[in-house]
Amino acid sequence: MSLRHMVIALGFVLAPQAALALDPPWGQEKRLRDRMVLESTRVCTDGKGHYTVVVPHSPETEGQLFYGDGKTFVEVPAVSTYSETQADFFEPRFFNPKANDNFRGVDYRVISRLVLSEDGKTCTLSCGDRSLPQQPLAADKVKELVRKSTFATSPMKFQPYKLLRDDKGTYYLVERGIGADNKSFRIFTGQRGQVKPQKMLNVVTDSQGEIFSTQGGDLRLVVDREEAFWVVKSKRQKLRAVPVGDNLPFIYNELGVYTGARLGTPCDDV
Repeated sequence: MSLRHMVIALGFVLAPQAALALDPPWGQEKRLRDRMVLESTRVCTDGKGHYTVVVPHSPETEGQLFYGDGKTFVEVPAVSTYSETQADFFEPRFFNPKANDNFRGVDYRVISRLVLSEDGKTCTLSCGDRSLPQQPLAADKVKELVRKSTFATSPMKFQPYKLLRDDKGTYYLVERGIGADNKSFRIFTGQRGQVKPQKMLNVVTDSQGEIFSTQGGDLRLVVDREEAFWVVKSKRQKLRAVPVGDNLPFIYNELGVYTGARLGTPCDDV
């Protein structure tokens, strides 16, 4: 189920900027399903004005996770199906070296989670290898919070696609749009901690490789020979590919692109 359908199931309709309270003339069966979804929804808080809403998988929903301040919430993209007691989410800023680096194709070293007890009395937020106790809200407070809040999509619109560097320590990060925007690209270049966005002029991508043209030069990625070059006025600087998957904490914490950025996850305020 999409974010829009999930929000409607909670009694809201998603507008371009926010979800607005709605009281349509639904039938008795629809109202019963909505009530069941709402009653299975659980909320945990850190006691400092931050809340995580967990909507478990059910016949009515695919499961959803939201994070916010009690008034406005954003969706946290799912790693797997959410249950009533656990929700895993991508969090590259926090690293757990003891986690499985390839479980069903997912690197769980950069996966964090919210765990809820079966009796609903405790919550624990794990950000990487850090565990932080949370407080569950009572059922009546959950309903009140959900009904008065607005819900929006994740603020994460781009993700790291390629990372390269030259022999002087200058990095070249290519970002790619997420979901429907996967044909959008952005490029950042610079020394560690000081990368700056480049103005994009054109993108060429085919079976022979990719060319990202910017105001500062052309980043040419040649797929068939696994080579990459930064070209300025016909001068070619060969670049070394740096595996993105093995360097996510570095990209998000040290490169400089995401410094101070909120990813919309429960670890934003840790």
